Amino acid sequence: MDISEVAKQSGVAASALRYYERKGLIRSVASEGARRKFGPGVLDRLALIALGQAAGFSLDEIRTMLTDGEPAIDRTMLAAKADELEATVARMRAMINGLRHAIDCPATSHAACPSFQKLLKAAASGALESRQRQLAPPSETLSRKRRSPRG
Repeated sequence: MDISEVAKQSGVAASALRYYERKGLIRSVASEGARRKFGPGVLDRLALIALGQAAGFSLDEIRTMLTDGEPAIDRTMLAAKADELEATVARMRAMINGLRHAIDCPATSHAACPSFQKLLKAAASGALESRQRQLAPPSETLSRKRRSPRG
């Protein structure tokens, strides 16, 4: 298939396909003039890339899992991502509950509501933790994740 057919069938823009090729995620099998040609397996590969991105993996992380044959899935990396997603879901659930409480709170001012104050502290704590993770080197972030208990 040429690049336009892959783009049409996959829903991935041709520019993204060229970018994925530069990143080593996909490979064209032949070039007819200026048009790239891809094998039929490229659609499955693009589906794996989309799945990895939906799970929050970076393109570099996804590339490490894709080989020339079957995908080489790093179970440790999957477990770390699952833990990260669980923590995100827990934070989001707490935020939803806090917002629902704020909607129904009988206090005259949210500033006077102990539950709302608890929500603010939790949000500030989560923002600080997130900022620390962004600033930490990748190896330190992974070792911190392994030490912290799952919530």
